[in-house]
Amino acid sequence: MLNELYHSLNPIAFTLGPLQVHWYALAYLVGFVLAGVVAYRVARRWGLDLSAEDVTNVVVGIAWGIIIGARLFYVVFYGDGYYLANPLKVFALGEGGMSFHGGLVGAVVGGAIMCRACHISIATFCDLGVIGAPLGLFFGRCANFVNGELWGKPTSLPWGVVFETGGGVARHPSQLYEAVLEGLVIFAVLLWMSRRRPARPQGTFMGTFLVLYGVFRFLIEFVRVPDAQLGYLLGPITMGQLLSAPLVVAGIVVLVVAHRAQRPQVGHVA
Repeated sequence: MLNELYHSLNPIAFTLGPLQVHWYALAYLVGFVLAGVVAYRVARRWGLDLSAEDVTNVVVGIAWGIIIGARLFYVVFYGDGYYLANPLKVFALGEGGMSFHGGLVGAVVGGAIMCRACHISIATFCDLGVIGAPLGLFFGRCANFVNGELWGKPTSLPWGVVFETGGGVARHPSQLYEAVLEGLVIFAVLLWMSRRRPARPQGTFMGTFLVLYGVFRFLIEFVRVPDAQLGYLLGPITMGQLLSAPLVVAGIVVLVVAHRAQRPQVGHVA
């Protein structure tokens, strides 16, 4: 069934004259919009002094940070010298090549810059932002599936998919595994946590997101084929796992600090 679904999908969502709009681009757009909506609704539930304009400004900063950070991390950690020989290809975003880990760093930096400009608590918006972020991950991984990229290892399971670039064998649809775990499961957990009143201490949601994403990504990498130009780095360990392990450690540290501080959420800061 999944195999039939994949082969019935087209990476191009629609065409407007010479312009081709891909599902991947729409996934980014929808992800940013939904993350902003979730952040605004949760902020109102928590009684924070944040307007729709405040949330929009910070989400725009986060969006730019994600795009720049995701691309730079891919070039540095996954390029394997290709971009040194072809520097102009760094700007060829249409050819693919984005790193979640770089996107996360870029999101924090871009969001922090806008938070400071708008006099908004950076720690609070980190918590708000990561509640809706998994929705963007969900749509992004679904777009990876449509594009037939980042597929998994060969499998005999009934839901294996024969990807056009996968060598004619059924493979784990690892993109959908990530869509469910990194997207829907993390979103459900964080949204449930956000319903507690009074709000949990600052950093709780960021720490939980980092731990869950790091664990899920590390596990899924065992059934996902690593980037061809890198392969396996340390035995069965991939670059994705090397970059995910520190997220788990960082998340635990954030949770410990948040638990000890027991600070309530705040909105604008002076």
